Amino acid sequence: QVQLAESGGGSVQSGGSLRLSCAASARLPGSRCLGWFRQAPGEGREGVAYISGPGETKYADSVKGRFTISRDLAKATVYLQMDNLKSEDSAMYYCAADGVGLLKQSYRNWGQGTQVTVSS
Repeated sequence: QVQLAESGGGSVQSGGSLRLSCAASARLPGSRCLGWFRQAPGEGREGVAYISGPGETKYADSVKGRFTISRDLAKATVYLQMDNLKSEDSAMYYCAADGVGLLKQSYRNWGQGTQVTVSS
């Protein structure tokens, strides 16, 4: 099973930007589905964005127009570019592989998470 490691989280002011990275321990075939999820204290895990094997992307309504998911198969890495961050974006962000869309229960391969804190 491939291992995933998130990075790029941190503290940023409202309106700022961050780019999260998720590095895989092995090559990511083009057919592999990858997703980003987040969980704030006291809340359930929420699907944020995903990219399908063919490259189709979808986003949660709360982040549309602000977040962009992408991947670099040669580097075995998936990214989440986050722009115009809001305080409600503060959460632990997780990368996941081998699931379907934003259905968290369908994913069986998860990273350990990276913390994003947006101050206002």
